[in-house]
Amino acid sequence: MKSANIIRSARVTPLAAALILAGCALAPPAKPPAPPAPEHYAAQPVPADSAKADGVTQHFSLGARPVPEWWRLYGNDTLDAWVDEGLRNNPSLAATKHTLESAHQLLRAQVGANMLPSIDAGGQASRQRAIGFPDIGPPTNLYDVYAGQLQLSYNFDLFGATRHGIEQSAAQVDQQSYEFDAAKRALAANIVIAAINAASLAEQVSASEHLSALAHAQADIAERSYRLGAASHDDVLTAQQEAASIDASIPALRTQALRARHALAVLIGRTPDQAPSNLTLSQLQLPTDVPVSVPSDLLQQRPDVLAAEAAVHAASAQVGVATANLFPHISLSASIGSAAFKPANLFTAAGSIWGAGLSLTQPIFHGGALLAQRKAAIASYNAALANYQQAVLNAFQNVADTLTALNQDALALQSAQNAAATAGQSFTDIDARYRLGAIAYPATLLSEQHWQNAKLTEIQAKAARLSDTAALYQAMGMPPPTMFAKK
Repeated sequence: MKSANIIRSARVTPLAAALILAGCALAPPAKPPAPPAPEHYAAQPVPADSAKADGVTQHFSLGARPVPEWWRLYGNDTLDAWVDEGLRNNPSLAATKHTLESAHQLLRAQVGANMLPSIDAGGQASRQRAIGFPDIGPPTNLYDVYAGQLQLSYNFDLFGATRHGIEQSAAQVDQQSYEFDAAKRALAANIVIAAINAASLAEQVSASEHLSALAHAQADIAERSYRLGAASHDDVLTAQQEAASIDASIPALRTQALRARHALAVLIGRTPDQAPSNLTLSQLQLPTDVPVSVPSDLLQQRPDVLAAEAAVHAASAQVGVATANLFPHISLSASIGSAAFKPANLFTAAGSIWGAGLSLTQPIFHGGALLAQRKAAIASYNAALANYQQAVLNAFQNVADTLTALNQDALALQSAQNAAATAGQSFTDIDARYRLGAIAYPATLLSEQHWQNAKLTEIQAKAARLSDTAALYQAMGMPPPTMFAKK
């Protein structure tokens, strides 16, 4: 990471390097223990190929190379443009980027201020008036003073307090960098999932409105039949209740559809009134060859796991700082310059001034504060280790859940399409019989209602498969896209 390059760029003398290395043993291991290595992700091994649905079988390529810009596999230029726009314009992502840059610069400042000697130049020119002694010389003295001086100071990091402090800051920068990568990946996945969700909801609204129209037609027929004595009043009420129930579900569905468009607009950096038009699910291709990293590679690709590992490193360095603060602190200071009463005499041998000093501070009694700080740092380190272990388990669970969901999504879509195809064929047959006068029109309406309900389930199943594929790409922790490269 860049933070390591910042530290390496600082030049230190061999003596200083030896003193820095002296503090290495004061901190616990910076790298967490080896994580578990499961044979497979889920409780039951996921098959290499999903069930065939919608004419597509997904192949899960174990150990295949990741795909950085995976959303392009959906084969839709509009979706690609939305993701690119979001990566450029999303304010939250931009804020995270600038925060990371600020952390980088603060780390550079910390390295320069603490790893190297500091040298300051100063100058002074003053005119002073002093009261003289009574009856001796003039009653007052007026004189000018001119001085120029260089001051040098350096803290010897004998026990590694400075080195561990910089190491902690560097690890925190790495942690923020991984979190920034996670934010980029999450944003890309959220845009894709939001687009799929908006398309699905729009199609569900259309299908529900068609169902509503069929239900109202059924209610009208029931009422006419009741007036003619061919149906009971209960039949009318049942048909009207069915129509009203469908009508009651549509406003909430429309609200969800509009919220999905608004969410998509905000994700890509627009105001809700500039929300893009919906795609259709048929415009999106399902990626057929999905790379699945082996568990050991997954932990090197997931930014949340890498961020947790960097947090362990930072906590380890904090223990080193707290431990080093129990030992002596040594600092060197020196100054050289010149002072004179006249500018012409400045920087001559007669006006030279200098000074040098070495100070040592050994903590003796601080009311137990230093020991308590060390114990607190050790507790934080142990907490960071536990958080890392939890991040590893969450990563494995995330992949296991999405892999399992994708296989079940294929089975669900397969069943939904079979049901829709059967209902569609049934409607075609019944409609043909109605046109021949073999059955009454209400039977045709009822058959079409069954078909539309089956299509509604098919829409939901198709959207779930598309969305869970995006979720799997995110769960794999694919390499992040290049940020802000396009203008």
